[in-house]
Amino acid sequence: MKFLIKFRKTIMVIVKFFLIAALALGFTNVWYTSYGETMYSLAGNYVVIASYLLLTILFGELYGAFKIGVYRVHEVAYSLCLALVFTNVIMYFELCLIAGHLVRFAPFVWGFLYQMLVAVVGAYAANSIYFRLYPARRMLAIFADDAEGTSIIRKVSKIPDRFNIERGVSVNRTSNDDIKALIDDFEAVLLCDIDKDKKNDLLRYCYTRQKRTYVLPSSADVIIRNSDQIQIFDTPIMMCRNRGLRMEQELIKRIVDVFVSIVGIVVSSPIMLITALAIKLYDGGPVFFKQNRVTKNGKIFNVLKFRSMVVDADKDGAKKAENNDDRITPVGKVIRPVRIDELPQFFNILFGDMSLVGPRPERVENVYEYTKMYPDFNMRHRVKGGLTGYAQIYGKYNTSPEDKLKMDLIYIEQYSIFLDFKLLLMTIKILFMKESTEGFDAKANANVKAANKRKEEEK
Repeated sequence: MKFLIKFRKTIMVIVKFFLIAALALGFTNVWYTSYGETMYSLAGNYVVIASYLLLTILFGELYGAFKIGVYRVHEVAYSLCLALVFTNVIMYFELCLIAGHLVRFAPFVWGFLYQMLVAVVGAYAANSIYFRLYPARRMLAIFADDAEGTSIIRKVSKIPDRFNIERGVSVNRTSNDDIKALIDDFEAVLLCDIDKDKKNDLLRYCYTRQKRTYVLPSSADVIIRNSDQIQIFDTPIMMCRNRGLRMEQELIKRIVDVFVSIVGIVVSSPIMLITALAIKLYDGGPVFFKQNRVTKNGKIFNVLKFRSMVVDADKDGAKKAENNDDRITPVGKVIRPVRIDELPQFFNILFGDMSLVGPRPERVENVYEYTKMYPDFNMRHRVKGGLTGYAQIYGKYNTSPEDKLKMDLIYIEQYSIFLDFKLLLMTIKILFMKESTEGFDAKANANVKAANKRKEEEK
């Protein structure tokens, strides 16, 4: 095994190659046996197979299907299957163009079932090989307080094959010199959100000791990470543009918003009609739910959603949705997981209140609370709120406001039209991932208010 570890990167490349080849073999077999009228000469056939491989790799990269060891094994398998859906649909129409008519679709279905089996087995096999070659490093977690430390350790420990946190230590109760002595006994370090001077001191120490270090970034770290490096004679300088979207970017983004929202309204109109009827027939209450939200430059607007809760859901005050929330109606339990309740927001986008992609607009009360807890929270309002966004794809419904802020800043600082299209395609992936709609724990609402009260008392 020690000999193989020397070549582990090469081994993983070979594993991925065989996985992609096995998936392409499923298509090739279906093509040769069921679509003879679309066959070319030998060279032409190679072009078709090459296009299939290219599409598989492109969609696989987009959905993270090859992030073995990074994503959990079931997510790798799911991402592979999703990539194959898009690849097979495109290849079906390619064969139709070659044949000059609509060819049978059934063989593609059978081929896809084979590919699903290969994807699931291949993901588990590749994952097993990866963690034999890359065993989890013994890790030390360094945090500021017990609450944060416990939260981070619990979250990271959900992936034991990748992270092996053996000990946690608080910088508030342990000196940096003592922590450095502990670092020497571990293979990796997790630096949480701690005092900047202490973090820099420990980070330098980890660097000199060649310890792998995982750092939870602050808002400032995210901004600096996306800065440009310039040179003033012999002095390196990091330049943060801090300008948001350029005028031409905003114009193109608006054109795309209008076009896609119109198409979205037309295509989803049957679903919206059925949903509206179901809501009305269930309890006779209003079909739509309107709520004040905050968007670019602090502007307040009414977001439009299908009502998924009982009519008087907020009679005892505004409260975030929780797991197994008894305020959610039977209709709501169907439309919330797959985001059908969000479809009316195509009208918000068409009217210019929102964009297709951007930080998810928060309700006014939440912005007030979160800004008191995290003063940087308003930085996410440099762009329009979006129907989907970076935090919605890589986070969850119950992701903390601070983590959502950091992800929204990553989006703002890295913005491009290509990134918007990528996030739109990535949104399809999370529609069927249950954890992305996971509600808050029953204690979450009380905890947010309690934390806010403590911060107020400390001032």
